[in-house]
Amino acid sequence: MNRTKLYCIFLQTIFTCSYLNATQGRDETIAAVMPQQDQIKSDQLLYNGKAWHNLYSNIKGDQFLFSKDLLTGSLTINGKSYNNLSISYDIYNDEIITPTTQGTILKLNKEMVDSFTLLFGYKTYRFKNTLQDSLPDIKGYVNVLYSGKSSLYVKYKKEIQLLAVDDKYDLFFQTYHVFFLKDGIVHQLTNKNGLLKILSGDKILIRDFIKKNKIKISKKNPESFIPVIRYYDSISH
Repeated sequence: MNRTKLYCIFLQTIFTCSYLNATQGRDETIAAVMPQQDQIKSDQLLYNGKAWHNLYSNIKGDQFLFSKDLLTGSLTINGKSYNNLSISYDIYNDEIITPTTQGTILKLNKEMVDSFTLLFGYKTYRFKNTLQDSLPDIKGYVNVLYSGKSSLYVKYKKEIQLLAVDDKYDLFFQTYHVFFLKDGIVHQLTNKNGLLKILSGDKILIRDFIKKNKIKISKKNPESFIPVIRYYDSISH
């Protein structure tokens, strides 16, 4: 093989190696940048909202559910889930707040939030945004106690009682309502008789079930409705 041909092969080999090294470096750079871009997009989706400021510091108590401290929870926003977050549920304004990585606190865009959870007292509470379902008579976030053919929800609220403390200070106080969703119709529950009236078509079977299982139903314990509603779903068509 003559020298000219050998020289051409040598140059081609050097060019190929240089191209491969450059391509590998570019791929590694792209691989490093892509996760960062994905994280930025994820953060933009999560931290979509307005800056939060506490407007009620002069009112006794607080506007939050369970605790004024941030709780561990999760969020689902536009179908994407985020776990192990610090969040609070302001039930006076029906808003979720969370600190950002920059240290500011945001109230999240409710129209984007599908659902969330809160961990309190070793129990996980699950909430859904009824705005996504356009349910009549229920607006905003509800605690989902049961979901099957029918559903059972609790809607928490806080209201302000004026000058309730020593005739000087306003006071937050908490209320709630229990809702039963059956065949697309929302019913507010207050006691056992109210539930039986709604389920009048199967009243005899349901009364027997309650008596046999010695179930005590009370609005003070919204979860006490669950066994009866679950049983109704098992016998309903």
